[in-house]
Amino acid sequence: MIPDIGLGTYRLKGQDVIDSVTTALELGYRHIDTAQMYGNEAEVGRAIADSGVAREDIFLTTKIWTDRFTHDDLIKSLEDSLERLGTDYVDLVLLHWPSPDNEVPVAESIGALVEAKSRGLTRNIGVSNFTMSQLDEALEVEGGDQLITNQIEVHPFLANKALANHCSEKGVRVTGYMPLAVGKVMEDDRLKQIADNHSVTAAQIALAWVAARGIVVIPSSTKRAHQQSNLEAMNLTLSNDEIERINALDRGERIANPSFAPVWDE
Repeated sequence: MIPDIGLGTYRLKGQDVIDSVTTALELGYRHIDTAQMYGNEAEVGRAIADSGVAREDIFLTTKIWTDRFTHDDLIKSLEDSLERLGTDYVDLVLLHWPSPDNEVPVAESIGALVEAKSRGLTRNIGVSNFTMSQLDEALEVEGGDQLITNQIEVHPFLANKALANHCSEKGVRVTGYMPLAVGKVMEDDRLKQIADNHSVTAAQIALAWVAARGIVVIPSSTKRAHQQSNLEAMNLTLSNDEIERINALDRGERIANPSFAPVWDE
């Protein structure tokens, strides 16, 4: 249901995000990921509208920020997002993080997502940065069985294996953000060696490794050549030995870890 690769837009602003989305759609990307907190929904929407690609052919994701989790506020914030995006619906809306200190009960915010879906504001619902116990709680509340993904940080230096496996066991697909570890994968000798064996880049090897685990990847890039190579990485096949060598790079190196983050699973 969720395309296996998408374009992440975190940290991209103004003309940079317009150009990035425009180029990605020209190259064949059909999955675009944004969020209220990114401050770029209007530009993402403009690029989509001007692309010539039919709206129904694009899988568009946005995320609700934690200060809009109460029922009425969540619905209103999503309506505001749709106005900025210039569309009647998104294909997926996520709770961007668990509610800090459980200020808003998960049953309330999930209930609001379910209502948004029933009203046609979104086609699908999910969560992001939820731990195993938080995901279990979300799945158990009314409407929680409609959650289709948990978007979490995944790259060779943070395999997030326990949480990813738990999501799979619960029938929730993982979407992996920061799959290139904000460029750090390009500096790793082991990844570069494997890349040389395939005549590709270390970034492509990292993406192929994430995708081989059945995880959706949403790398961010402003350069056409990098976007193209990221797409081509989906066609790479790694040997079991190569996968094991990459697995061994896991060092629990978490990049997205704000002060309000939950207590992470080991």
